[in-house]
Amino acid sequence: MAKKPKIAIIGAGASGCFAALQIHEELQGLCDIQIFEKSKEPLSKLRISGGGRCNVTHNLFDPELLSDRYPRGNKELRWALEAFQPKDTIAWFQKKGVTLKAEADGRMFPTTDSSDTIIQCFLNELKLKKIPIHFEQGLVGIYSNQVSDQSKGFKILWEGGVEDNFDIVLLATGSNRKVWSILEKLGHKIITPVPSLFTLTLENTDLMELTGLVVPHCELKVLPKGKPQKGPILITHWGLSGPCALRLSAWEARTLFEADYKVDLSVNWIGGKSTQSLEEDYLSKKEKTPADKLAPDSEWKLPSRFWDWILKESKIQANKRYSEISKSEIRTLSLSLTQSKLRMVAKGVFKEEFVTAGGVSRKDIQFQTMESKLCSGLYLTGEIIDVDGITGGFNFQNAWTTATLAARGIRKTIVI
Repeated sequence: MAKKPKIAIIGAGASGCFAALQIHEELQGLCDIQIFEKSKEPLSKLRISGGGRCNVTHNLFDPELLSDRYPRGNKELRWALEAFQPKDTIAWFQKKGVTLKAEADGRMFPTTDSSDTIIQCFLNELKLKKIPIHFEQGLVGIYSNQVSDQSKGFKILWEGGVEDNFDIVLLATGSNRKVWSILEKLGHKIITPVPSLFTLTLENTDLMELTGLVVPHCELKVLPKGKPQKGPILITHWGLSGPCALRLSAWEARTLFEADYKVDLSVNWIGGKSTQSLEEDYLSKKEKTPADKLAPDSEWKLPSRFWDWILKESKIQANKRYSEISKSEIRTLSLSLTQSKLRMVAKGVFKEEFVTAGGVSRKDIQFQTMESKLCSGLYLTGEIIDVDGITGGFNFQNAWTTATLAARGIRKTIVI
């Protein structure tokens, strides 16, 4: 191209802004990059992430283990994360003067504990590289000028009837039904979007009297044949939250949606130990240490109030000794600890962060470059695609990774 290639990035969120910076770097600034945003503010999701601290990524550096944190897209991201993973994210921000720190659960935040640090990093870099953001630009349509297998650019129609032409278009609009509709007209398949990452509202139960308690080693599944999810459970006044419940909401997003969020749940409160194994432990203690008081194993780290609730559920008086516990009571207690049944009746809201399962079919995307297989010169990144991760910084890492791959893909197609 004799003139600088014109590149439109639609969406001024995490993936869009990162893509703009990565494209500028790949093309050494020899391009005209413009960002278009339908709202009045950029990077809004970054601002609220992690309670305003911004959970940038996760300190898990094995691409295979990392890809397992994505209920949808894990196979496709397995290779992608070899190309750009959390180590690369940390290094990129470090180069820009932003240091990240890891917390005990692996989530990574700026050392300032402020999302504004990340936002200002992006805005400063965009300003430095003279990449403008055009606000209140509502997209109406994208029209490909493709001839045979060669892309001849795109015409973009904005609200108000304004048209513009670009050589390359990158869509980073997240969960946007209007944009999905536009992509359908270009031949893409849209996987019906459903909510992911939400808390579990339970039918009224006295468990909710324990609001605020965390049970650290749980295993939770949808009955009858759901895949168990492990981790801490936070008991709330409406039901269950915490990493274990949120993981379940992500992995079972479609199952729960199809059931109208009315399902039976089974909770193992002690980390997956089987009912039979626990029964055998109690029977052994009854025989070997009959004078000891019935108590939870110290490894379970059960809050005392929760243990009192379990005993009440099992109809066992507190302070009983093993010699006083019948085999029937041991059976009941073992079931209460390993197969507690709860009824979910609705989905709650996980803070202000919203993730969607669904979007552009992964089969329509070339994941080495993030280019559409159906429309040459059109690139898609982030949550616009049917890819989503569990909570913990994984969705932002998907934004950084796919944006980088798109930038590298664009570099290969443009002669400068």
